[in-house]
Amino acid sequence: MPSKPEKHKAAKIFIPIAIGGVIVALTGSARVHSSGILAQSFWGAATVLIAWNVLLLAAPNLREAAGRIDTTLRAQHYIQAVCQLAVYLYWGWYWSPVYDMSVLIGAQLMFAYGFGMLLSWTRGKAYTMGFGPIPIILSINLFLWFRDDWFYLQFLMVAVGFLGKDFIRWTRGGQQAHIFNPSAFALGLFSLVLIASGNTDLTWGQEIASTLTLAPRIYLFLFLVGLVVMYFFEITLVAGTAAAVLFGMSALTFQVTGVPYFIDSDIPAAVFLGLHLLITDPSTSPRTPVGKTIFGALYGGGVFALYTLLGLMGAPTFYDKLLCVPLLNLSVRAIDHLVSKRAKTEAWTPSTRIAAQPVWLSPRPNLIRMGLWVLFFGVMSVTGRTDGQHTGDALPFWEHACFEDLRNACDRLIQLETSYCGDNAAWACNELGLHYRKGTIVGPNTELAGLYLARACELRYQSGCMNLLNPVGEIRTEPRLLDLRLMLREGGLNLMEMGRADLLERACAHNWSFACPTEVGNT
Repeated sequence: MPSKPEKHKAAKIFIPIAIGGVIVALTGSARVHSSGILAQSFWGAATVLIAWNVLLLAAPNLREAAGRIDTTLRAQHYIQAVCQLAVYLYWGWYWSPVYDMSVLIGAQLMFAYGFGMLLSWTRGKAYTMGFGPIPIILSINLFLWFRDDWFYLQFLMVAVGFLGKDFIRWTRGGQQAHIFNPSAFALGLFSLVLIASGNTDLTWGQEIASTLTLAPRIYLFLFLVGLVVMYFFEITLVAGTAAAVLFGMSALTFQVTGVPYFIDSDIPAAVFLGLHLLITDPSTSPRTPVGKTIFGALYGGGVFALYTLLGLMGAPTFYDKLLCVPLLNLSVRAIDHLVSKRAKTEAWTPSTRIAAQPVWLSPRPNLIRMGLWVLFFGVMSVTGRTDGQHTGDALPFWEHACFEDLRNACDRLIQLETSYCGDNAAWACNELGLHYRKGTIVGPNTELAGLYLARACELRYQSGCMNLLNPVGEIRTEPRLLDLRLMLREGGLNLMEMGRADLLERACAHNWSFACPTEVGNT
């Protein structure tokens, strides 16, 4: 009779088949059942696992490893997963599609465990069971989802992440290690393909990047979540330096050009999320304080440069935070070598030698760095660089900047008015119609002008109707209260519940002069 361990091993061999069964069962959920193509993606993922498991059982030379599972629980995995889950819960409370994705994220997680097991056993190795796949899947889904009709690509993206982790490796510190952060590798590769093929609309990427700010005080929330990761894994220098570089370069650009670099923020909320929960994987980042500082500075500079480069290419700019991470992972060994080489020179002082040591050899300095980061974030918050009103939130600012012909101001005015028109702000639709009719700040387009003016009229904006009826009409009036409720939200939820007096006060703060109290002389 086989021993008890052998029986257990024999049972474990069928775990991927069981996981495939769970994925199939999820097709019965309301979220998946409502879309036939989405259900087919689930069936496809389950079929891959089950077929692979059957082939593995049929291969005598691979059966020895099949079923071998070692259990290793690492703090960096479950603590990071808890922090990521907190972001999902808070963000999803204000944007319902996040909660709607829960079943789909669960299916990806099941697939990740099954795929990881089969990959290890096929390579003749035991599978290391732990929390590792959880932060990988949660990280991927914090930045990119494929739409239901293309969701099979989401499973493929997960598979690519784990293949990269297993096959793309190098020797670092005398040990074999994966080069790339698995989630960043998959996100970066798929981002390149989506940009090159012009198929970003197959994803929710733009919506994900722009809806984080629907959650109130999202910067403060991400900052607090980030403190947990910083305390346990000492990534303060990576995140803090990246943020400092981005804030600094944004401020410098504003001083030079007169307009904000990132339109309505000094650092986009999605980028702020990325520098806390995407680039901070301890396994694929430098191990010394100096190395971490260099790594963070390169990320900040890379995101800053990619934002402009993507804009010039006509590609969505939200990819900026995703594309440079794999390149930075490739630079880690060179950074470590540079730091260790400098540490051996006599020119270094005792303090710089300490800075070149792995951070876990000097835990107390991390608390000092965290204190400095808290102070820095506090200054940024007090000066309006994080949550709250930003210069770029005010449409009158962009109108004036466009009139002054400042850098990119007219393009950004059109971009903002297009966004607000899409939110049913009739005033913005009327403005767009007139812009395309006149062709002063944008190329003339009679068809678009008619569509935008018709939209303004449909939204019962009288000036829009009059302009639509008159081929040369250029009637402009002030926004209605309803328009203000949609255009003064500062990236957050609309202001339908705000009182009239408070709404006008906010409009005045946004430089809408008609909303400001008139000065009344002594009578």
